[in-house]
Amino acid sequence: MTPDPASLPSAPPVSPEALRPSVLAGLTALQAVVVGKEAKVRRAFAALLSGGHILLEDLPGVGKTTLAKGLSRILGGSFQRVQGTNDLLPSDLLGVHLWDAGTQTFHFQPGPVFCHVLLLDELNRIGPKTQSAMLEAMVEGQVTLDRSTHRLPDPFFVIATQNPLDHAGTFPLPESQLDRFSCALHLGYPGREAERRILRGEAGSDRLDTLRPALDLEGWKQARGAVRAVKISEAVLDYAERMVERIRADGGFCSTRAVKHWLGLAQAEAWLEGRAFITPDDLQATLADTMAHRGSLDERRLSRGERREHLARLLKELPVGWAG
Repeated sequence: MTPDPASLPSAPPVSPEALRPSVLAGLTALQAVVVGKEAKVRRAFAALLSGGHILLEDLPGVGKTTLAKGLSRILGGSFQRVQGTNDLLPSDLLGVHLWDAGTQTFHFQPGPVFCHVLLLDELNRIGPKTQSAMLEAMVEGQVTLDRSTHRLPDPFFVIATQNPLDHAGTFPLPESQLDRFSCALHLGYPGREAERRILRGEAGSDRLDTLRPALDLEGWKQARGAVRAVKISEAVLDYAERMVERIRADGGFCSTRAVKHWLGLAQAEAWLEGRAFITPDDLQATLADTMAHRGSLDERRLSRGERREHLARLLKELPVGWAG
């Protein structure tokens, strides 16, 4: 008699020390594809491990989609890509209830959002109404349609790309949606050596087929749990709160969700380093990527670059108050 799977004991959780080498191997493999951007790729990994979502901001053709596809291959699971257009409807992302004449009932047809990794290419070409349809999915991991709630797969990871706002056919992303992204990354043009490797086919999109999942989906969930278990001391929290107060006093937008994203990225960076605690250095290293895209109360006053410079000045001006 075949035993009931539900009655079988579940596999014991794998220790963080056993998971980390596989994650680092996946990181190294992706850095060999997205060349010359090692720090950006690592930060994207930290966002994945912290349970956040990534916004890639840059010019077309500098590797945003390659990085997004590479991350999806390292994570594994189901993958969907949605190309942003101004006529995309919320139902094109979330799904729709269809009438079944045979059963005389409506049934739910899931949209592309029901996957483990969702690539929203050129997000800011999507109209505001459809952009807003993603808010619940990105925070709560679920979709509510016609009074019915549908859970998304776990893990669920959104990678969005956006072109500069002065490009034709783009819409500014609302502050509420920007706040859903744990970090925004700017790749920039590759260096000469990295670009030559891409042109030779030794890196870039031509090498995506070399990537394999670093862990199975259960392993990724356990790795995320290990990251959440990284300790945050009261002294570190005090430093974070003083920095947040300073940002808000200077007119910057910094929600409580943003602070959680900041701490989560710092935890992921500490875990990748093999530490069970975070330090002010982890917070300082992740501050700009977490806060720069959230803007100020008057976005016209501060561009992304100016805001990063402002955050860098705050890091120098605000004492850590760290006693070891």
